[in-house]
Parts: sequence; C-alpha cells; structure tokens
Amino acid sequence: MKTRIITGVVAAALFIPFVIYGKLPFALLVYVIAAVGIYEILRMKKIVIYSVPGILSLFATFVMLMPSEWEQQVLDWTTYSKLELLFITAILLLIYSVLVKNRFTFDDVAFVILSTLYVGVGFYYLIATRNADEGLAYIIFALLVVWTTDSGAYFTGRRFGKNKLWPEISPNKTIEGFIGGIVIAVIAVIIMQLIAPFDVSWGVLILIAIVSSIFGQMGDLVESAIKRHYDVKDSGNILPGHGGILDRFDSLLFVLPLLNLLHFVS
Repeated sequence: MKTRIITGVVAAALFIPFVIYGKLPFALLVYVIAAVGIYEILRMKKIVIYSVPGILSLFATFVMLMPSEWEQQVLDWTTYSKLELLFITAILLLIYSVLVKNRFTFDDVAFVILSTLYVGVGFYYLIATRNADEGLAYIIFALLVVWTTDSGAYFTGRRFGKNKLWPEISPNKTIEGFIGGIVIAVIAVIIMQLIAPFDVSWGVLILIAIVSSIFGQMGDLVESAIKRHYDVKDSGNILPGHGGILDRFDSLLFVLPLLNLLHFVS
C-alpha cells in the first residue's frame, strides 16, 4: 500500500502540470503514454514492439493520436488522410502474414488492429478533449468520475459487497461496489457543478455522470478480461503498486470517447 500511494503521488505530480498546461507538451506526453500502452497490450500476445507488426502497430497508434490540426498538416504533406494511412497499415500487416508463411496469422493481424483501435482511440480523445474549449474542465470532469467511481466501488464493495459482479473476469468486484461507485461519482459531479458549473441542465449532467461511471467500470472490466484471457496479472510494471499504463487508464479509454460521442465535450 505504501508503494502504491508513493507511486500515485509521484505520477500525479508529473501528470497534472502537463494536463493544466495542455498544448504541445501534453500531446507529446500522451504520445509517450500511448506508446507504452500499445507495448503492454502487444506483450500480452507475445508480440515484441521492435518486430514488423510492433512497429506498424506503433505507427498506426501514432496516426490515430493525431489532433485535427496535425492531421491536416500530414494530409497537406503526404496527400494521405488518417483513414488512408491506417488502411495502408492494415494491408501491410496482411502482406506480412503471407511473407512469413502464417507464422504471424490473420488472427494476429486482427489482434494488432483491434489493439491499435483500443489504445489509439481512447488516447486520441484525451488529446482532443484537452484541446476543446474549456478542455481542462472536461478533463477534470472525466478524471473526477473515474477516480471517485474507482474509490467508491472499492470502499462500498469492501463494506457492503456480498454479490459478485463478474467473478470469471474480476473476482473481487461486487454488484454493491458497482452501484456504490456510481453513487459516489454522481455526488462528486454534483459538488463540482455547484463549484464550477457546466452549461447543461442538472438532469442531463447527472445522466452523463451515471453513464460515464458505468462506462468507466466497463473499461476496467474489459481490461481485466483481456489480462485474464492472456493470463497476466498486470498490463505492465512501469507504475510500482499500480501495474502498467493500461491498468491506470483503462477507464479513461472508455469515458473520454463517450463524453465526446454524447457531445458533452464541445
């Protein structure tokens, strides 16, 4: 627990200034974090990052992360859109599977492409959300929902948890903790709205908080399912006491796209 707390404090001290400042330094930090994330998920499948599939996956992830202004510059320089570059990457992966005579299979290609989408889309929206008008407020909202859901679920589950939520995937999670996490997140969002209000009705805000809390917990469960499938305890060990990057950002990878798809982030 001591190691976990120290790591959390140090990581927050390093991460929060970048979040507050935003702009290019924040985007570059997200690129680094996403690179570690794609390395972690490929390692679960025993695909090394410096292999041909690893390099193509890293390239595709970086393409997906490009903010709109960067995407336009790349289009001007290369005449290729983001979608076209991703399609080229997929074609190269399929060609590679033929060249190595199916030692890298079609299933492996699908895994790499889906992993790139899983990591790339979530972290793209981390950059896009910060670059939006009042982006810092939206990032704080997302972090608040994720952190209070996580803490609320943990403490509620420990105190009242009796019914397992999904024992095959995450044995320690309970239905009571799941509901408690949502309740605590809603309370936190209400407090935030009283201090620094968003331009939405109370009903809409509470609904968004509930759905975001549910999606955050689904993101956690999805990552747990991936780890259990590949028989790994943590996605990595870069954060002592916490595991890997995906272990810490799994909920945000679901919540941030959701907030944008709901047009809460404007």
